Amino acid sequence: MIRSMTAFASGERATDAGTLSCELRAVNHRFLELGVRLPDELRTLEPGLRERVAARVGRGKLDLSLRLRARAGGETLQLDHALVARLSTLSVELQNRFPALRVEMTELLRFPGVLQTEAADPERLQADALALLDSVLDDFIAAREREGAKLAQVILERADAITAHAADARALMPAIRAGQRQKLENRLADLPQPLDPGRFEQELVLALQKLDVDEELDRLDSHLAELRRIMKQKDAAGRRLDFLLQEFNREANTFGSKSVDARTSALAVELKVLIDQIREQAQNIE
Repeated sequence: MIRSMTAFASGERATDAGTLSCELRAVNHRFLELGVRLPDELRTLEPGLRERVAARVGRGKLDLSLRLRARAGGETLQLDHALVARLSTLSVELQNRFPALRVEMTELLRFPGVLQTEAADPERLQADALALLDSVLDDFIAAREREGAKLAQVILERADAITAHAADARALMPAIRAGQRQKLENRLADLPQPLDPGRFEQELVLALQKLDVDEELDRLDSHLAELRRIMKQKDAAGRRLDFLLQEFNREANTFGSKSVDARTSALAVELKVLIDQIREQAQNIE
């Protein structure tokens, strides 16, 4: 399945600690590069999150962010009665020494440890975060596959056009060879002395060998078959396409360098344009 490297997905999940939100976005990159932003409550989970993403994504520059919004008014406040009792004993002792001493209720409540909030279970919060990431990853990969299907369609359309141009080139070659033979015969006819027939055949063979592109067209057909095979496989295809397109370009350049006819020269240009268009799309594939 062809996947694009660009995608975005997000999701939310209600937890005991509040609403947990997750966003995952990606752009093109030669390798897998993952940036992670987490709330303090989930810092220790970062290695696990990275492993989870790397297990399902092969390439791309990804940004993963998780945010935790605490429930409004949802915190449970608890009084540390033991600490308050100790503070009360101390205040009685201090009042004997300092009769004017007064302790306001608000100041007492601000004393560290007097009021405590009920903390959410960290293990359960981490489990919620992993479950949310799995859900977002499902959407993320689905988005990549949808975009990848569009890229695959464009690439295969260009591949079909290359196949058609290669067939046109094969159809032109007999006429081009006959034309080259006629040109050579006309040039030799202008010589003051006739050329030995054996020498003429040698010159003709050399001229035809220089413009022979059958081997290049055969290799181009082989590359097209490999491209279509790659587009059907389930593994990541981007790097394979990168290497294969280098071979495509090599055959097109050789084909163009051997051209002695305006029609095949035009076909060589079209081949290079189509190959470059495939390369642009392949750069977006995982």
